[in-house]
Amino acid sequence: MNGVSGAEEVLWDLSDLYSGGDDPQIEKDLSESQQRAQSFASSYRGRIGEMDAAALARLLGEYEEILELSGKAGTFTYLNWSTNTEDPARGALLQRLQEHSSQLQQQLLFFELEWAHVEDKRAQELMADEALAHYSFWLTLARRYRPHLRSEAEEKILAEKSVTGRSAWIRFFDEVHGGARYTLDNQQLPQQSVLTKLYDPDRVQRKRAAEAFTTGLQNMRRVNTYVFNNLLADKASDDRLRSYPSWISSRNLANQIDDATVEALVKAVTDRYGIVARYYTLKKKLLGLDELLDYDRYAPLPSANRRYPWQEAMQTVLDSYAGFHQEMGRIAESFFSNNWIDAAVQPGKRGGAYSHGAVPSVHPYIFMNFEGTPRDVMTLAHEMGHGVHQYLSRDQGILLSDTPLTTAETASVFGEMLVFQKLIAEEKDPRIRLSMLVQKIEDTFATVFRQTAMNRFEEAIHTARRSDGELTAERFSELWMKTQNKMFEESVTLTDNYGIWWSYIPHFIHSPGYVYAYAFGELLVLALYSRYQDSPEGFPAAYRDLLAAGGSNWPEELVRPLGVDLKDPKFWDKGLSMIEGFVEQAEAMAEV
Repeated sequence: MNGVSGAEEVLWDLSDLYSGGDDPQIEKDLSESQQRAQSFASSYRGRIGEMDAAALARLLGEYEEILELSGKAGTFTYLNWSTNTEDPARGALLQRLQEHSSQLQQQLLFFELEWAHVEDKRAQELMADEALAHYSFWLTLARRYRPHLRSEAEEKILAEKSVTGRSAWIRFFDEVHGGARYTLDNQQLPQQSVLTKLYDPDRVQRKRAAEAFTTGLQNMRRVNTYVFNNLLADKASDDRLRSYPSWISSRNLANQIDDATVEALVKAVTDRYGIVARYYTLKKKLLGLDELLDYDRYAPLPSANRRYPWQEAMQTVLDSYAGFHQEMGRIAESFFSNNWIDAAVQPGKRGGAYSHGAVPSVHPYIFMNFEGTPRDVMTLAHEMGHGVHQYLSRDQGILLSDTPLTTAETASVFGEMLVFQKLIAEEKDPRIRLSMLVQKIEDTFATVFRQTAMNRFEEAIHTARRSDGELTAERFSELWMKTQNKMFEESVTLTDNYGIWWSYIPHFIHSPGYVYAYAFGELLVLALYSRYQDSPEGFPAAYRDLLAAGGSNWPEELVRPLGVDLKDPKFWDKGLSMIEGFVEQAEAMAEV
């Protein structure tokens, strides 16, 4: 986007964590957490199985306090580094924290190992005791990992080597892409600025942006291929050592969902790829093109030349949240008034967006790159959903405030829906309403269909790496194009340039297997929002309670009070039919 967005000075204030990277309190907190971990191990090692419920509850309280100290420092160093990945001092501090975290993990891991191996009858008696009521669910979850845990000595080695293994490769990938510049119109632009131009109404500009991005990725091809291969091999090794049956099993266990449910979700979505082809056939007609190419997918309609300055985007999000639930609106307002958001596009800043839950004693922070596009407004709404969720769940404590990734996306996508419904309800021009609906369809496709297609790519590369050995860049590209073409069913022509676009997506690097959680969350939100429209009475309060519960129960139990049954085999089809309904609505509006 050319010009200013109003977010150039929207920078977060991290002083609620520390005053800066040179704050001596960082080292003090790290030292204290290390000392307390040593004392914790000396006091409790070898005793977990013989402790009564009250003693175990006191132990868990100490455990959380240690994690809080270390987590506060870890949060600051990651946030501080995210806004300037090219600063060596910030990178060094991040590395210092990763090494500290590994050492702390090694000192504390005896606890979960011993607890996982407490005899079943005794463990059930303890978890049923009132003294452990708050921690009972977390203790249940910890025991599920028993088949995949190794001895303490082996776990320590794995933790130690991860610092110079997986964690190091992830940081390297982020720094390479954070520092990369792409040549477009005689300018050196960061990743986010180039990708934003794929939403430009000028087709020539979109094509040039796609070509510039492709050239930049091609220049990094050797590095990216090597990083991907190493992390795929690392994942295979870890799964083998821990006896996980497939590449996705550990992710599913963490998401508190079984392999069969994930397979059912993926099958339901891939079976409805025809919805994608139906929509892009319509979009080709709306754009007046004979052929829709990959860089045309996000082209706005001619009536959609709309920009949102930061203040308008902020007010839209605040009104949407407050209109749904007053407390949620007040929490959202605190992000803006207290400078808990970093939205300015700056050199060295990593791409993308996230909300970091920090630690329960502080508050979340939102990170994004705002350039004033309609999609940026949705991103703000999305991350604010995470932020409100993380803020409300803090009372659960550090062990139970986080949710599995499947339900973690619920609040964010629901926030997007609130903002979308407000924007489209207030818009009177039918042409702009159509363009807004088109954008919503494309966002939903990106969350459900594209993420599932990326899951199919991950399935392919993890499987191929394990069976065939190191993969070439050409092999990655072949699998990428195959899985992406299946989704479009020839409604979009993917150019040869698009073949290298697998290599910049951070989810494959940071969180293998993560992407299906977006589809899960989107389809869940469609069901929840439908329920809200049908029976609004009492829904906002029940939804607020869902967010405040954090990860204190199984996902299916948390959403049950809102009238959703995650075990219903028809659940996915309901959400997919709603998406098809959006496409039908767009087709009808286009004929008017």
